Amino acid sequence: MGIVDVAKTLAQIPTLLTLKKGMQPRSLEDKDCVAALIERTVDRVADHTALLFEDKQVTWGELNAMANRYARAMMKSGLSRGDTASVFMENRIEFVATIIALNKIGVTASLINTNLRGRPLTHCVSVTDSAKCIVGEELTDALDEVRSDLNLKEESDYLWVPDGESSSALNWAANLDERASGEDASNLPETAENTLGDNAFYIFTSGTTGLPKAAVLSNRRYMMSGALAHKAGLKCSEKDRLYICLPLYHGTGLMIGMGASFSSGASVFLRRRFSASNFLKEVREHNTNCFIYIGELCRYLLNTPPSPDDHDNPLERTMGNGLRPDIWMDFKRRFGIKRITEFYGASEGNVAFANLLNKDCTVGTTTVKHALVRYDVDKDEIVRDANGRCIEVEKGEAGLLLGHINPDAVFEGYTDPEATEKKIVRNVLEDDDAWFNSGDLMRRVDVGFTIGLPHYQFVDRIGDTFRWKSENVSTNEVGEILNGFDQVKISNVYGVEIPGADGRAGMAALTLEEGTSELDLDRFAQYVNRELPSYARPVFLRVEQDIEVTGTFKMIKNKLRDEGYDPNKVEDPLYVMKPGSDRYEPLTEDYFKVIAKGEAGY
Repeated sequence: MGIVDVAKTLAQIPTLLTLKKGMQPRSLEDKDCVAALIERTVDRVADHTALLFEDKQVTWGELNAMANRYARAMMKSGLSRGDTASVFMENRIEFVATIIALNKIGVTASLINTNLRGRPLTHCVSVTDSAKCIVGEELTDALDEVRSDLNLKEESDYLWVPDGESSSALNWAANLDERASGEDASNLPETAENTLGDNAFYIFTSGTTGLPKAAVLSNRRYMMSGALAHKAGLKCSEKDRLYICLPLYHGTGLMIGMGASFSSGASVFLRRRFSASNFLKEVREHNTNCFIYIGELCRYLLNTPPSPDDHDNPLERTMGNGLRPDIWMDFKRRFGIKRITEFYGASEGNVAFANLLNKDCTVGTTTVKHALVRYDVDKDEIVRDANGRCIEVEKGEAGLLLGHINPDAVFEGYTDPEATEKKIVRNVLEDDDAWFNSGDLMRRVDVGFTIGLPHYQFVDRIGDTFRWKSENVSTNEVGEILNGFDQVKISNVYGVEIPGADGRAGMAALTLEEGTSELDLDRFAQYVNRELPSYARPVFLRVEQDIEVTGTFKMIKNKLRDEGYDPNKVEDPLYVMKPGSDRYEPLTEDYFKVIAKGEAGY
């Protein structure tokens, strides 16, 4: 243990003490909310830039005024405290103003993945009983396709927000900008009635099947996440500028990125979507010194052609999740980053970890009561002792992460009570205790001097779930969709590793219906592209005569995972969807070699 390492760690103590003092959970009954936090920020830095987006920028005062006008227009459209409104809009200034406005009047913003179409989109609007749907002009065509399946009224229940200088009009939705244009821009008295326990947002779990679950996010948990990112993760103030290119319907961009900005007054350079080729140019042009990432973005950036001056940029601090140890140091050195605050946590979970001591290759530590317990991956079940109690693992051993449920670590769950109960494990270490099941394997690791705070690494997802493109994919749910194709009798879905890519790519072993001699690849690809979001679409297909099952009719995956997509191990026909393609084609020996070398570009 070096003197420098100890000194760097001790230097973090003041930050940790400040964070501990400010992060004590307040009563859920306290009158406060996200919008009230923003109003306090406006009181401090009203004339400071809040958002830069494309060719526009707004100050905190201007953003708050826009949100106030939106809020009054929304109330006149029929929204009131306790309602839910779906928000279907790409990253832009109006999106941020919309979610602030909804929070001001006590309406839960249900944030919908902008990639969803058809049945998945219908489900997300319907499952939260949304009273209104607020849609960006850029997505009106997608929403128009499913309007007949929604229990919403034309004109009165739809609000649309123009995207830029637009002159178009919709006969089924009201223009929110026009309705808000003459409204009062001052703060609303309704905001003072909101409590920390009120729902601020619904954030959907990965839409694997198009039937994702809506996770509940209260004002308290959002504000605590933002304070963590602001005070101890990014250590930012109104003098800093964040680079956010993650979708704001996603927990990392919304809670960590915008949360830190709302809490600190730091400005944000906001992008609709990530662009590796434009990243450094924009970082330099807009002087962004903080970056909100997911691990996949870091890998994409490392895959761009290097330049000797890549490190010569304003970036100092980053915060995000999914940065794997195999690229951690390369990313840090190439772009000259001094602080990486990797965190771990689920949108719906009650336990989170953060690398607050700036140690390399770790998700850091937590103050929430938790346990790592033994898990039998082959049997897909928690191991219990003779007394029915879970068994905690030794240091360095991978175990299933459980978060203790208590008043200071509430599991807010989903809108579906049955889905919420399925995530709770009871009688873990003592009678009648209750713990949130993260579904993730973690291990405790040695990262040097840590002031007595144990540090951890993420290992993998368990059971019938794998992670691809920074999204969790349920094999059972994907299988159910694939089984809906008229040529497929049954499918067995699993994750397989691709060299040079994070997580596991989806692979499906298919048994065809009797009388079907050959899979119609073009029609099957059209079905997959329509029914599944991009990250949940199987990259590889294997067409089998029969799918092997156990005596209890559970499909066997281990052998299939081991054989993967290697033509030398698999005699069945193999197919692949190449990067950038929307169709399947035979997997050749030559292309398998390209994949094996990590050169396929996944």
